[in-house]
Amino acid sequence: MALLLSLILAVCTGPGLLESSHTVRLVRGPHPCEGQVQVKQRGHWYTVCDYDWDLNDVSVVCQELDCGAAKGTLPGLMPQAEKNQDIFKQQFNCNGKEETLAQCETEDIDDGSCSHRHVAGASCENTFSFSFPIPDTVQLADGPGRCTGRVEVKHQDQWGTVCKAGWNLQAAKVVCRQLGCGRAILTRRHCDDATQGQGPIWLSQVSCSGTELTIQDCSFRNWGENNCTHDEDTWVQCEDPFELKLEGGDSSCLGRLVVLHKGVWGSVCDDGWGEKEEQVVCKELGCGNPHPLRHRIQKDFGLGVGRIWLDDVRCSGSEQSLEKCQHRFWGYHDCTHKEDVAVICSGNSCSWSP
Repeated sequence: MALLLSLILAVCTGPGLLESSHTVRLVRGPHPCEGQVQVKQRGHWYTVCDYDWDLNDVSVVCQELDCGAAKGTLPGLMPQAEKNQDIFKQQFNCNGKEETLAQCETEDIDDGSCSHRHVAGASCENTFSFSFPIPDTVQLADGPGRCTGRVEVKHQDQWGTVCKAGWNLQAAKVVCRQLGCGRAILTRRHCDDATQGQGPIWLSQVSCSGTELTIQDCSFRNWGENNCTHDEDTWVQCEDPFELKLEGGDSSCLGRLVVLHKGVWGSVCDDGWGEKEEQVVCKELGCGNPHPLRHRIQKDFGLGVGRIWLDDVRCSGSEQSLEKCQHRFWGYHDCTHKEDVAVICSGNSCSWSP
């Protein structure tokens, strides 16, 4: 029935109701496997309404994205969709056994009956927290690291540059996220002689909303169609990827908490620190939950040295990464290393016992 309906819809609406590749994505979430559901029709992305959206629908989305098992629909947790984001005019009725969302039965919804407050969400098991896939279609070249450099994209198996025309910080945000780097902190609309590219200039007039998963999802002129020269090549600087670890213990699941910022490891102050914050850390490290007797020996991990990066950290406990919790600006604190946070998790890789 689902296959027959898909064929009927394809005939009635023409090709591309839900195209065969990259037809669904999750946006505005902490990682590519959690967020608002969007589907692609005729080259345009649409937000999905949450009418009758349930775990069967999420299961299909997670499978299609290779994101593991379905965790939830995120009711009431998703931010509103952007007001300029079009809404898909059908609701999905999956049984959970389909391989793609395009195979699910659909039902028309009335125009205007679904607002940007009614957004379908999906949360899947996989988060890519530990091995974010580095794409082979975009790179930042000739910089000090993989998160800073001249923007290059691959087309027809050849790397080429991106012209400054139309480029803005929203496009830089997409590139930084696509590379698994931190937030975009700088974009220059030209390169000096030492950092100019060679070869083709592939993209020009790139326009992004900032929510796209890849730079290729943004709008731009036809590949190679531009009036640019290489002194107009675009340069982007992203923060380094967020990393944290526990040190000073017998395993990776217990120890003094340190986080990486600007290439330097530093400690976290315990002002306001509690169980919710520890839950986020243990979850991010794949170490289960905080140990029930964790407070007994936290002092045994010693004092940190060097920078104290974070203070007044506040988490809800639902964050996938400590990076998503609230905190003071990096490096701003009123602490000493006697207040360094230590965490003891009860995960399988933890060998500590009281």
